[in-house]
Amino acid sequence: MSASSGSNGARQQVFVLVGGTGDLAMRMLWPSLAMLDQEGFLADNLRIISVAREDCGTEVCVDRIGNAVTSRFGQWTTPEALSRFRKRIVHVALDAAHDDWGSKLKAELGDVEHLDIVFFLSVSPSLFKPICEHIERAGLNKAPNRVIIEKPIGRDLATSKVINDSVAHAFAEDRTFRIDHYLGKETVQNLIALRFGNMVFEPLWNSQSIDHIQITIAETVGVADRLGYYDEYGAIRDMLQNHLLQLLCLLAMEPPSALTSDALRDEKVKVLRSLKAITAENVLTNTARGQYGPGFADGHPVAGYEAEKGSPSNTETFVAIKAEIANWRWAGTPIYMRTGKCLPSRTTEIVIQFKPLPHSIFGPEAQANRLLIRLQPEEDISLTLMNKAPGLTSEGVHLQPLDLSLSLIKAFDDSKDGKPPRRRIAYERLILDALNGNNAQFVRRDEVEAAWTWVDGIIKAWHEKDMKPQKYPAGTFGPVSAFSLIERDNGRMWND
Repeated sequence: MSASSGSNGARQQVFVLVGGTGDLAMRMLWPSLAMLDQEGFLADNLRIISVAREDCGTEVCVDRIGNAVTSRFGQWTTPEALSRFRKRIVHVALDAAHDDWGSKLKAELGDVEHLDIVFFLSVSPSLFKPICEHIERAGLNKAPNRVIIEKPIGRDLATSKVINDSVAHAFAEDRTFRIDHYLGKETVQNLIALRFGNMVFEPLWNSQSIDHIQITIAETVGVADRLGYYDEYGAIRDMLQNHLLQLLCLLAMEPPSALTSDALRDEKVKVLRSLKAITAENVLTNTARGQYGPGFADGHPVAGYEAEKGSPSNTETFVAIKAEIANWRWAGTPIYMRTGKCLPSRTTEIVIQFKPLPHSIFGPEAQANRLLIRLQPEEDISLTLMNKAPGLTSEGVHLQPLDLSLSLIKAFDDSKDGKPPRRRIAYERLILDALNGNNAQFVRRDEVEAAWTWVDGIIKAWHEKDMKPQKYPAGTFGPVSAFSLIERDNGRMWND
């Protein structure tokens, strides 16, 4: 199927962006759509409808979108491409609290029986239910129409089921696309290629060869203008339940039978269901909670989370977890996950630490091999091997570590005219997949609920043990308990 044909033959595609004037839309979604258009991935007759409560009019809305695209991709876009993209867009002012939401949108759409409509709900999850009800009452939910909803879905298993039930009433599971933008990142997608496209790794990808795994998502910024949302969710619901567990699944899953959506997602669900439960009996040794206090981070002084909120809070801005997967491949291999705000550096990385040599003929110089997969700020994969140190010596062979690096930016540098290569927004891949009806990189309902089941157990254990967040100065790598969590395991240390 060509990119310009759409996923349903003669049907005209319509992309309805609900929340079209919001922050996520302006920062990520509109620039993603604009670049997909410029590179020829959108059907020639595809229409884009921005829906929001704000009655700013199409002209003003399109001007804002143009500014957002130029701000993000000014040196890569062209006036001609941006002009063509702007002509696709119409803005419609609709309030989900009003009963005429669906009928007004249907009138704007026209002959809906011959349309292929993709709804992207870039709104609060609390609005998923009323908006899906509007869509259903207006008859806009019939196949092949589908809906994209943003994670996290709910703040625990119970609320997640309520939201999923409300969406499922309007859209079948195969037409519900739950988006986790990490799954659209180039290096995350490359995990599948790295693992299953290279025979060299598979015999070593198990507890016999791997000592432990570390997954880190570190942010230098605080909560900023997301304080209202963040105080309700915290780091465990906002980041661990979503991004960290998705990365874990891709690392630990068994080889799927094919690259089909169900085959991939079946294996991810097995990983989540195999996670050992963290309970009140082991929560103090297997988890760490933190909250940033006064300090200096991201080049600026930080007053501390409670000072920013203006009142005491038990919300964690940092969480570290020691997890274990109870299956034959991974039993006995600890997996350390951590994420936090106001840390010293912004990085997302995975460390696969291999076991040391059973016996070293070189003495203590021989270090264990390590595979480092960095997702941001630069996308890179490097394998640390031991190499003979060059030069002559009368004291035998000396070793030094040497990194074999695959920098994706350098390896696939297609820059022209002196411009640096453009880094794609993760949403570009995911929006394109949704337009083409491919849901392999989206999250299935049973995945969401399996993840919440495990995370709910941790939160329950925290409450049972009255485990409050431990303060850490902004600009440091989290509370002392996070270091104790890993160092008590045979002297292991975080990769800082």
